[in-house]
Amino acid sequence: MNTPASDVPRDVLEPLLQRALGRVPEYTIEPLFGQASARRYSRLIMDGSSLLVMQLPPDPMKSEEASDGSAASELPFLAVGALLRARGVRVPEVLAHDVPGGLLLLEDLGDERFEDRLLARPSDRDALYGDAVDTLADMHAACADLPEDALPSTRHFDEALFRKELEEFREFGLEALHGPLTEGERERFEGSVDSLVHSLVAAKTGFVHRDFQSRNLMWHGDELAVIDFQDAMTGPVPYDLVALLCDSYVDVPRPLQDAMIERYLQRAGIEGTAADNFRHTFWRLAVQRKLKDTGRFVSIARVRNNPSFLPHVPQSLVYVGRALQVLGSELADLDGLLHAKIPGFPEDVQIPE
Repeated sequence: MNTPASDVPRDVLEPLLQRALGRVPEYTIEPLFGQASARRYSRLIMDGSSLLVMQLPPDPMKSEEASDGSAASELPFLAVGALLRARGVRVPEVLAHDVPGGLLLLEDLGDERFEDRLLARPSDRDALYGDAVDTLADMHAACADLPEDALPSTRHFDEALFRKELEEFREFGLEALHGPLTEGERERFEGSVDSLVHSLVAAKTGFVHRDFQSRNLMWHGDELAVIDFQDAMTGPVPYDLVALLCDSYVDVPRPLQDAMIERYLQRAGIEGTAADNFRHTFWRLAVQRKLKDTGRFVSIARVRNNPSFLPHVPQSLVYVGRALQVLGSELADLDGLLHAKIPGFPEDVQIPE
């Protein structure tokens, strides 16, 4: 007997199976847990094979990451996935979908994330990161000339979004955990935000995946596939490399970061002053992205009652401290504030309760 999870609507699922396979086989469904997004996934197992079922959130046309809450005219997962697939990027195949019904049937790429292979084969770490950096540089090259009406071209990592994410850090990563900022501390924080955001919005922009990290890359054999791309937009070019090399789920040491930055620059053909600007923007983005992640992890725990991401707060702040050290006096006020407010910052921060 078919035994789908109680919240996967059979009246939507089975017509999709008929459309994708030409029949409705016997199947069972295993929910997959642990995602930070509002989308939910299950594995549909049948006849020795499997597919993934994506369940959409109530308002699936809106980007979870956009600053203005705007909605697309086509489901972003489908629009961006089709764009990447057409440009040679390995993404999961969509077998059938019913957007009004809230379900998509996807190719099952398996369970081995980039993070999993890193943990299983630590001696291959440098080579694995080389593969990921090459995949990223090639994706950026393939998407360098998108039409103006392509969905990622219409969404921008703008000043409002940078500020929104840094405010989330102030609210959840600082004040919710360590008490309200004084008036003077608030002025120091806001002055640092102004300086950081102004430098980031002036950086060279291009296609960005938005969350190119070790849990959004899947090994399919020895091929890397890219997932979770629906929030792709136009933003500072080094952003995706920051997500990969300042990964909250993995401790990436500084020498490896430096080596992989240089590998990306070589693969992308970026030289001279442009390369210097790229490196500098990388570390500025590392501050912004990792503060954002810290605030988001605490927000997920408090607002969604999901504390599973709290263990990754300390690693996020390690990267913030490293980036601030690289930048030196540029964000000295922020560095001093974080040392004063967060016990153990940056190397010995404890997991929040």
